[in-house]
Amino acid sequence: MTDIHARELADRYVALWNEPDAGLRRKAIEEVWAGDGIYVLQPPQEIREIAAGLGFDSVTLEARGHDEIEVRVVRSYERFVAPGEFFFRPRGDALRLHDVVRFTWEMVPVGGDDVVGSGLEVLMLGEDGRVTADYMFPGS
Repeated sequence: MTDIHARELADRYVALWNEPDAGLRRKAIEEVWAGDGIYVLQPPQEIREIAAGLGFDSVTLEARGHDEIEVRVVRSYERFVAPGEFFFRPRGDALRLHDVVRFTWEMVPVGGDDVVGSGLEVLMLGEDGRVTADYMFPGS
């Protein structure tokens, strides 16, 4: 397996969510995720409660492949970063165990240091070192 350093991967991963240039953002997505990679999000509690009220025992949100993952990244960028209010940063706690990398990130206001959001990422790596599965747990 490619020699991937956990902290470097976490830094690249988080940076692409802050990237304002659409072309560079897409290139970063293709470098980080495998072509058939999947991004799986555990929805926030309020979405899980709505789903339970509709009779769903569990709910996850998924994006598969570069195009769908790009839509997810762009929507997050447009909602949180583009207005100039927030940015994402890794916490510096990335660890790798065989083909799994785990790290946490924070969303903070531009010009501030108070954490307003956070999450845990668990990344499964393929033989080429790109992410084949990305499990995101918000609020971690």
